[in-house]
This record gives sequence, C-alpha cells and structure tokens, in this order.
Amino acid sequence: MWTILHKEVNAFFSSLIGYLVIGTFLVIMGLVLFVFPDTSLLELNYATLDPLFDTAPTILLLLVPAITMRLLAEENQLGTIEFLATKPVSELEIILGKYFAALVLIAFALIPTGLYYLTIYQLGSPPGNIDAGAVVGSYLGLFLLAAVFAAIGIFASSLTANQITAFVLTILLCFLFYYGFFFFSKLPVFFGKTDDLIQQLGIDYHYSSISRGVIDTRDVIYFASVISLFIVFTLVSLERRKW
Repeated sequence: MWTILHKEVNAFFSSLIGYLVIGTFLVIMGLVLFVFPDTSLLELNYATLDPLFDTAPTILLLLVPAITMRLLAEENQLGTIEFLATKPVSELEIILGKYFAALVLIAFALIPTGLYYLTIYQLGSPPGNIDAGAVVGSYLGLFLLAAVFAAIGIFASSLTANQITAFVLTILLCFLFYYGFFFFSKLPVFFGKTDDLIQQLGIDYHYSSISRGVIDTRDVIYFASVISLFIVFTLVSLERRKW
C-alpha cells in the first residue's frame, strides 16, 4: 500500500496536477477572503474565518474530482489494473494506497490556508480575538468533507475507463450527498421531524455541526461510515472483473 501511495504522490507532483490543484484552491480562497467585497475578511467588524469554511466545500466539490478522476480510470484505460492485481498486494491495498495519496494532496492544499488564520489572528482587536475552537473544528470538518469527496471520487473512477466521465460522475454524487438531502427534505411529502432526519443523511448537516467547534462523535462516525461505504463500493467494483 505504501509503495502505491508513494507512487501516486510522486505522480501528482511530477506533473502539473498537484500544483494546479493547490494553486487554484489557494488563489480562489485568497480572492474570496481578501478581494471580493461581499466576503472579504477586511470588511468584517470581527475576526472570523467563516467565509473560508462557507466557500471551501463548493471549491472542493470541483477540485477533489479533478484529483481522483485518474486514480483508477487511468489504470482501467491502460489495462494496468490487471498488472497491479498480479502484484503481492490486495485490491483493498491498491484502493487505500490511491485514496490516501489523494488525501495527502488535499492536506497540502489546506495547510497553507493556516496563513489566513495567522493573518486574522493578528488583525483581531486585540490580537488573538478569534474563536480558535471553532476554527479547529471547522478545519477538521473541512478535511473530513474532502475525505468523503475523495472516497466518492475513487469509487466513480473505478466504474469507468474515461477520466472525464469519472470527473462528472464524482461531481454529481458529491453534489447529491452534500446538497441533495437538504433539498429532498424540503419536499412537501416530508413533514414533522421527518425532514430533519432526511437532512441528517447529508454531508452538509454534519459539516455545519462540526464547524461550530464542538466535535460530536456522531458527526465523526457519520463521516467515517460514508468513507468506509464508498471504499467498500470501490472494492466491489474492482472485484466485479472476477465475476
């Protein structure tokens, strides 16, 4: 697994993919946080990073599929997935190696945003007048959100040999899991507490919850469960070749 992880990370940074993903994410976040007047932190009367955590999920919904679309689709296209299967590694190790490589790249994109926190920390009146607990919770929620998107992405990549198809399918599935359950809950057929139960199935509900700075084990279990579910789906997708 570690060999595959190392290979994929090198592949990301030996091409433009890794640098484009990280650069695009940081540039868009910089524009949102310091240039666009409606979301600029400099226009707010208090120290907060809420605009970052409100905007980042939408940006990741487009960038994470760009990371994951080639992970298995390219192997299927080139026929090298069969070659990997003959190596002394299990299919689960192949999946996890590629999945964790995607998480490494996502982490590299998120870490530099710590500079935004340091900036707001210093601009606070007095300096340091910012809810650090909420920021930590939001960063944890953002990483877990990206981890779910990556799990969905590697599953979509396993279904096809076309990277563009994998990209579009990942965006569709991520959109449905992030926004879909909220919109479904607004249908008139759901009433009383039913609409709240429907919303709890969506990523947005648990991301918003953990972003308040209180790390609820139910939210962590939800993210871990969805990630595990799509890893299992990916494993089944690869094993269907044997059928």
